[in-house]
Amino acid sequence: METITIRDEFIKLGQALKLAGIAESGVEAKEMILNGEAKVNGEVDLRRGRKLYPGDEVECGNSKFKVTK
Repeated sequence: METITIRDEFIKLGQALKLAGIAESGVEAKEMILNGEAKVNGEVDLRRGRKLYPGDEVECGNSKFKVTK
């Protein structure tokens, strides 16, 4: 499992998908989320603005990453 490192307290799901290289743009990230492709801690989340904190795990398609600080 890969990790993404954040500097702030949290990162939004759409931004995290871009940072992890899963989505090339905000529009692509939004479509993935609204299509139910993104799971946060094992549950589908349809909110692009979902706040992710260190320790959260995201799965989208064949990619999986963990948020660290």
